[in-house]
Amino acid sequence: MKTAFITGATSGLGEEFARRYAEQGYRLILTGRRTQRLISLKEELGCECRIITADIADEEQCKKLLSDISGEKIDVFINNAGFGTAGSFLETDLEKELSMIKVNDIAMHILLKGVLKMMHEQGRGSILNVASSAGILPGGPFMATYYASKAYVVSITRAIARELKELGSNVYVACLCPGPVDTEFNMNADVVFALKGITAKRCVSDCLKGMSKKKTVIVPTLTMRIATAFSHITPIPIMLAMTGRQQKKKLSDN
Repeated sequence: MKTAFITGATSGLGEEFARRYAEQGYRLILTGRRTQRLISLKEELGCECRIITADIADEEQCKKLLSDISGEKIDVFINNAGFGTAGSFLETDLEKELSMIKVNDIAMHILLKGVLKMMHEQGRGSILNVASSAGILPGGPFMATYYASKAYVVSITRAIARELKELGSNVYVACLCPGPVDTEFNMNADVVFALKGITAKRCVSDCLKGMSKKKTVIVPTLTMRIATAFSHITPIPIMLAMTGRQQKKKLSDN
């Protein structure tokens, strides 16, 4: 039986990935901060499921999580945990931003490196780092730290994917870069999306199709693929101004 390891499984994309892999007959390892939600999801799915409660914003808990799964053979790792925050950089809360960097980048990095080494030793496996279309754009005024944190995820994924290709490795690494998705992200980031979001179900469906084609950067929906392609041919100052206007709309609608 194949095993899928999913972080941030208590809601949103993590929860939807858990459902999809359960439907495909996978055994699951689910992690998150909210134990009761993980238990409820396990009961709903009715599949073989290991629950590990961890707050990966804490570096020691993150490393302990790696230790806890060290004896596992993981076929798929969905490196999903993350959150955002919005507002003027002069006014946003420093501690929330630092916590976001710890989850979006440091924990993502620790778990990516640890699981990648496990998969390299076993000679196979797939890793998906959940980033954002924000990580492809040149920057995001009024969500400056979030955009920067997701750019880190995209950059490191692309680099590692190239290294693995040069090694002739059977380990596949990709990142998911969606636009707005209807999850708890809005509430946690204190924003209202200026653009209509897609469902988590649609996002995961598009992602799984991209993974089946071994794409390195997966952008769900044609609209977002056009938008991100447009960003590559638009002068950076103009792109930053456009992005800033969109972020201001999120804040003003909140």
